Amino acid sequence: MKREVIHYVQRVGFLLSGLVALGVSLYAQDALPKPYSAFQGKIDPDRDKSTPDWPQRPSPAKGAPNVILILLDDVGFGATSTFGGPIATPNLDALARGGLRYNRFHVNSLCSPTRGALLSGRNDHEIGFGTVVEAAQGYPGYNSMWPRSAASIAEILKLNGYSTAAFGKWHNTPIWETNPAGPFDHWPTGLGFEYFYGFVAGMDEQWHPRLYRNTTAVEPPAGPEAGYHFTSDLANDATRWVQQHDAVAPQKPFFLYFATGATHEPHQVPQEWIDKYKGKFDQGWDKLREETFARQKEFGIIPATAELTPRPKELPAWDSLTADQKKLLSYQMEVYAGFLAHTDYEIGRLLDNIKADGHVDDTIIFYIPGDNGASAEGGIEGHDAFTASGKPQSLDERLAHTSQLGSDLYLNQYASGWAFATCTPFQWSKQVASHLGGTRDPLIVSWPGHIKDAGTFRSQFHHITDIAPTIYELAHVPFPDSVDGVKQLPLEGVSMVYSFDHPEQPSPHKIQYFEMVGNRGIYNDGWWAGSRHLLPWDLAAHWQDKNPLDNPWELYNLNEDYSQAHNLAAQYPDKLKQLVELFDSEARRNNVYPLTPTSSVMPTPYEGTTSFVYHNGVERIPAGSAPRFTGTAHRITADVNIPDAGAEGVIIAQGGVLGGFTLFVKNGHVAYEVNSSGNRGGSIISSETLQPGKAHIVLEFTPDVVESKPGLVLARRSSPGTAKLFVNGKPAGEAKIAALGVPYFETLDVGSDLGSPVSPDYASPFRFTGKIETVRVELKQ
Repeated sequence: MKREVIHYVQRVGFLLSGLVALGVSLYAQDALPKPYSAFQGKIDPDRDKSTPDWPQRPSPAKGAPNVILILLDDVGFGATSTFGGPIATPNLDALARGGLRYNRFHVNSLCSPTRGALLSGRNDHEIGFGTVVEAAQGYPGYNSMWPRSAASIAEILKLNGYSTAAFGKWHNTPIWETNPAGPFDHWPTGLGFEYFYGFVAGMDEQWHPRLYRNTTAVEPPAGPEAGYHFTSDLANDATRWVQQHDAVAPQKPFFLYFATGATHEPHQVPQEWIDKYKGKFDQGWDKLREETFARQKEFGIIPATAELTPRPKELPAWDSLTADQKKLLSYQMEVYAGFLAHTDYEIGRLLDNIKADGHVDDTIIFYIPGDNGASAEGGIEGHDAFTASGKPQSLDERLAHTSQLGSDLYLNQYASGWAFATCTPFQWSKQVASHLGGTRDPLIVSWPGHIKDAGTFRSQFHHITDIAPTIYELAHVPFPDSVDGVKQLPLEGVSMVYSFDHPEQPSPHKIQYFEMVGNRGIYNDGWWAGSRHLLPWDLAAHWQDKNPLDNPWELYNLNEDYSQAHNLAAQYPDKLKQLVELFDSEARRNNVYPLTPTSSVMPTPYEGTTSFVYHNGVERIPAGSAPRFTGTAHRITADVNIPDAGAEGVIIAQGGVLGGFTLFVKNGHVAYEVNSSGNRGGSIISSETLQPGKAHIVLEFTPDVVESKPGLVLARRSSPGTAKLFVNGKPAGEAKIAALGVPYFETLDVGSDLGSPVSPDYASPFRFTGKIETVRVELKQ
């Protein structure tokens, strides 16, 4: 059956089931929003003969369940204890015992693409998310601009009477729109969520996240010294939201989307969670894969015929490492394990709180531990600390601070061998859409009182796009033809509800393409063809160096070869040719081409502007909406007023403890300091103190090399150069700057330094105690 026919039958089925459940007209269900109920009262000139009647909003179907959708970040198929992994996840285990475990569920091998497909039910490239938003390009499949023709689950449920809220990581807003001026139609609250609390980026720190409540920037309620951690904060806020919802509208179902920043880089977690895994990974990643594989076989997580795929030649054998390398790398995995275990605990606490409020059999939970496979982006030895010039520190230097990994001092990531091990039994990892290590992740579905075969497995092929139609069927919500007057793209996914009670029924999801950064895959009724392109840790460096069309294709029969252990390309060339042609057809239909596109610099809200004027209190301007200081000659001019008692504090800062610059006043002196990858990369302290009254402060930076190549926003960039400071027209100091670079998720603040401090010479926010009249930034082209 052709896919278009499947879509038509599916949509008609949803429509008819919704009509039966809701008892309303075809016209009312074919378009959203639905009109308010017609006036049923009586109107007469005489008020005593009149009868009032209030307009009624559309209400949900009787018995429509609450829906909780949980998504973790960068977790491999074989990481959790629930799927045979080495990391204890007792709360996920408990859900699995009371629900279903899907062991052939698939995602899109990268953050934004999976999230867009999950929340829309359409393919990632089809709606502009062929890659992460930080790498957006000017082509329909890659522009990161969620179209109105792909209404989200939240929007459709909201218009059918649900309350909706999102918590955690949101990675589907164009980076040039993540600023105080918007527009906000691509933010969570512009896409159907009535409430949002979290960060808007691909990654952020767990100790000092840049948070938003709806579209307003807010600061964390405490710092790490007071026990703050982002995942704990999310669980607390989501609990409060449910409690407030139930206090006002307990009869109204809710849709709660809970997407942690964990376990994405940086791996940051309280030390007591790391300590739980002391010495647990000294055996190394090769032995860990064997142990995980044995448990997966023992527990029936994978078929008895499955084979453990070999370690690729690009990854070193654990036994080939030195003792010092093993010491550092094994601790990296201890940190990661603690991070995932802590995440499981906090999600368990949230679910316990919701259950305590009476939500048990009225609530279905979809828990996806991983938006892609585990991340191998850390490289062969992982990463944590860098020199001021941006190069990795030596092994001896890294060993000296190993015990601090997990703290707010490092953007640490484990070695790629650990990612491969936690994707057991598959090949490769995150980004690699050509193989199952990047695209197959667990799914748990729990619905107490409704799922009869609790604790069992489901092995039908399914994809992240199948979650939306499943939720619509459960909520008795027919898929609309139009939303707000915009004709809707048909759903790409299929409902999984049939699988709840029919474990052996074949999946109706017969075709699914995969593509990410040139890595290509195509599934067709049990067969898989894949073509691998870049290594995950080489993405930024070699984005444009190689044509993915030059890479060979591999062929696998997944009906007989669960883990992709046997490449059959040479044996079945005709079958391979058929699948490659199918990929091309699907790619053209879904805006996949061109592969690994490169176009021009992304749009900016200040398009063409080279001069910016800021006032005191302008804060939390994201890097994508701030002037580009890195690799660009610039001048910062600050006019301030110093009271008679003196003043101190930050005038302007961008960045934090892991990189950035700050212009501040302390002990009467003006200071400029650059933080280069956590190191002091250059500083100037004015030769004279500031006197009371007006002060005119100028900082000029000239890079050694002016960057002209746009590249990727998420790439680690820095540029050395020379800084000169002037106070009231007189030279006040000059310094060579080792490297000026700012993590892409950091923000620009005027009159303060929010989050972690750029300089160790003050504590955030170190607000300026004088008066800032203006701060002008001029970029020299």
